[in-house]
Amino acid sequence: MTGPENGPLLVLGPSLGTTTHMLEAQAADLSRSWRVLRYDHPGHGSSPAAKSPFTVEDLARAVLALADEDRFAVGGVSLGGAVALAVAALAPERVTDLVLCCTAARFGEPGPWRERAARVRAEGMGWLAGMVTARWFTLGVDPEVAEPVQSTLLGTDPESYALACEAIAGFDLRDALRDVRARTLVIAGDQDPATPVEYAEVIADGIPGARLAVVPGAAHLANVEQAPVVGGLMTRFLGNGVGLKTRREVLGDAHVDRARAAVTDFTADFQEFITRYAWGEIWTRPGLDRRTRSCITLAALVARGHLEELAMHVRAALRNGVTPDEIKEVLLHSAIYCGLPAANAAFAVAQTVLNEDI
Repeated sequence: MTGPENGPLLVLGPSLGTTTHMLEAQAADLSRSWRVLRYDHPGHGSSPAAKSPFTVEDLARAVLALADEDRFAVGGVSLGGAVALAVAALAPERVTDLVLCCTAARFGEPGPWRERAARVRAEGMGWLAGMVTARWFTLGVDPEVAEPVQSTLLGTDPESYALACEAIAGFDLRDALRDVRARTLVIAGDQDPATPVEYAEVIADGIPGARLAVVPGAAHLANVEQAPVVGGLMTRFLGNGVGLKTRREVLGDAHVDRARAAVTDFTADFQEFITRYAWGEIWTRPGLDRRTRSCITLAALVARGHLEELAMHVRAALRNGVTPDEIKEVLLHSAIYCGLPAANAAFAVAQTVLNEDI
């Protein structure tokens, strides 16, 4: 686990035949404001070898058990992306954001996957190195980029790898895509022969509101070959984690989910600006507690006549522990310094909200 203690949780899973190290660049970027938890698949890296068959859904249930927050973001590459997709389908009420990189809702016909599993059991992992890494990277990739993940592949437990291939063979979530409610970013490599752009398009078309980004000059491990590009896409989509968590705590999940669902390419930078600076920098400063900040915000909104936001911040004030009597005192004080008409309109808005909460 990396990242600030007060950041929201983001769970990331790697591709088949790799480990958490292949997500190093993205984790470094995102850990500035997210608590990033990476995991290894069975028999990969530090994870114990599998002793019996499992499904992608089994791996997703393990992620749900691993997550220490009721609501969290999840993502991954290839098999890790399939696990993330299964998490979002199994527990849509728990997943806020979903980032899927070079993955699929179905990885083609099951036959070749079962044949690969059988050959690994018979011959071990050595024969895979050339075939798989040729699909992972574009022609002419820097050997320093490819070699570490190739070495990791060769160190994977063969039986666990074979069982994972069989899990992939049986994986098909195409009919469940419409049930995913999380904000979703789908990333594809433009030269990916393993999960081509068409696979990403199936996911993006199936999940309501999903966005698709195609990375040029990238094959299957786009996050390794084009790490800065993929990292930038993920960071911009997920936003400032600390600010987002504070915004949720103050304004509530329902409001924030609606606001984020309405973000467009035109408004995205402004929303990121608000989340980063208002919620991630100002509302988190230790000099004033949230009750005090809510009172100041109410007075400022009355002064400027921003009644369209006053109702939202009356609810936020109640959530922050400000009592109805204290809200009344703030509005009375505002009547003297901001004007009676402004306070009169503010009392009407506040009374409507207080009636909702009674």
